[in-house]
Amino acid sequence: MSQQDILNLAKEGDARAIAFLIGQALQSFGVTAKASLENDSLHLLLEAAQLPAEEACLRVAVKGLQRLQPNNIYSVTIYGRRHGQQLPAWTQTVELKKRLTFAPVSAGVAVNSGVAANSGVAANSGVSRIPVALPKVEKTQNFTTAPTQTPEKSPPNPPKISTPKPTNQRQKKPSPQPGLARPNTKKSWLSVGALSLIIVPISGFVLGSQLYKPSNTATINPLTSKPAAQKGRAPAPAAKPQPAPKSPSQAAKQPANVPATVSIKAVGDIIPGTNFPYNKLPENKERLFESVKPQLKGADILFGNFESTMTDYPYSSKGRGGGMLFAFRTPPSYAKLLKDAGFDILNIANNHSYDFNEQGFKDTIKNIDSNGMKSVGKRDQIVYQNVKGVNFAFIGFSNYGEVHNSLLELKAGAEIVKKAKQKADIVVISVHAGAEGTGALNVRNKNEFFYGENRGNMVLFSRTMIDAGADLILGHGPHVMRALELYKGKLIAYSLGNFMGYRTLSTAAELGQSLILDVKMTPQGDFVSGKVIPIELDSRGIPSVDNDFRSVGLIRRLTKSDFPNTPLTIDDNGQILKKNK
Repeated sequence: MSQQDILNLAKEGDARAIAFLIGQALQSFGVTAKASLENDSLHLLLEAAQLPAEEACLRVAVKGLQRLQPNNIYSVTIYGRRHGQQLPAWTQTVELKKRLTFAPVSAGVAVNSGVAANSGVAANSGVSRIPVALPKVEKTQNFTTAPTQTPEKSPPNPPKISTPKPTNQRQKKPSPQPGLARPNTKKSWLSVGALSLIIVPISGFVLGSQLYKPSNTATINPLTSKPAAQKGRAPAPAAKPQPAPKSPSQAAKQPANVPATVSIKAVGDIIPGTNFPYNKLPENKERLFESVKPQLKGADILFGNFESTMTDYPYSSKGRGGGMLFAFRTPPSYAKLLKDAGFDILNIANNHSYDFNEQGFKDTIKNIDSNGMKSVGKRDQIVYQNVKGVNFAFIGFSNYGEVHNSLLELKAGAEIVKKAKQKADIVVISVHAGAEGTGALNVRNKNEFFYGENRGNMVLFSRTMIDAGADLILGHGPHVMRALELYKGKLIAYSLGNFMGYRTLSTAAELGQSLILDVKMTPQGDFVSGKVIPIELDSRGIPSVDNDFRSVGLIRRLTKSDFPNTPLTIDDNGQILKKNK
């Protein structure tokens, strides 16, 4: 069966095709989906060892159905049940659209499934529908407002659905790199190529919702994808009108002694070691940053992408580890190490933030914030930092999970940038995106796919965020450095590469070349100058200064090849300057 056939079947109202797509959307959180049809109602059973929040499951399922718009399905009853339980933990019915008047369809009518149940087995289009005893649901909702839980003293039994168990679920993980164990390449009944095209439409509705408790600062309604109403500012007194400032309102608030420039130093992926699934921690952790500490100093803000968790929580969302199931757990005591190295802002919007479930995610935030740094990466979160009278705002994006802002949701991303710009002089975007490895050095103005995952279009995303008011884009995720671009006077660093991966990240070839990016901007966020401080990683993943300046040569070549018309020059010493017009 082709990749498009499954989408077509789902749009036609095929229950098994719909369950497959929704199951793919939820599988990284350990949720499986089964479905059956009864007349014009879909019954969807979501099962997991530990169910995500009910409201979030409903968002994913119903928003997905709204995007698919399956024929002749007017309502859905969703059951959330833990593995091994007979009764569901919760049940909810949602009306998808108003019913038309037509003759009822017999429950025994055969349906065209078209979805293979077992690996390698072609689909049989003559699968008969199995009649299901339907429970009574007390409350039906129209999906124009957020669904809420229906209180039930004894929840009904979910329908018995004869859908076979799915094949092994693919979990969120770092993709293999040279020097790491190769993955098991056993294929499911859909090829990797087929899966990649199916995930594209899934991501559109999955990433617009939240699998955990919504943030108190949410500004985007995940059900409608429309920004919430913003509070208006009080009108200025009419008696003494003031002249309009030359720049946005924040310029009027800046004190007279604001510096001519402010600076940010930024580095890429940081994993200072892991103790899962077995101990890979350094004997003396103080030596990890020893060689680069002087180079990390001197900026107003030091930023890094923390690509691990900081927790003692014992249970990984990726099982017991091994093979492709990379899960990183760094002890909470390492937070002080990062603080001592000088870090102010640590991004946690990446594919490892949930390696140890929600508890590990919360612990990471707590341990970073309680040690005098700020974590950024929760959905709808804006982190503010005032330096020398200049107010910075940091926002984290990725395409992993439902707890981060999604780089695939350009409209929602632009809205949160606009919100940040109301209070901040400079808006900095941290984004975890792009394909991985030495084959992903070049930037392309198109969606990048890696092992079936849509890793986004970094060019489109970065420029859209700048159009919305962002001033600096700091990319990471490909594990290699990428080109720089100056767009409308704002700097885009498409990937900062690996910075530290103690016994976790490959350092072969370009994977071991890195940098500290030093950027100077005006208080309004316009690029003034910068510097590539060349860094190299040893075989253990520990950084030191690269006296051969290989990183400078690499990033200069990439910038010239990928953005030949960008008005930047990078000299032999790594100085980044704007070209004279």
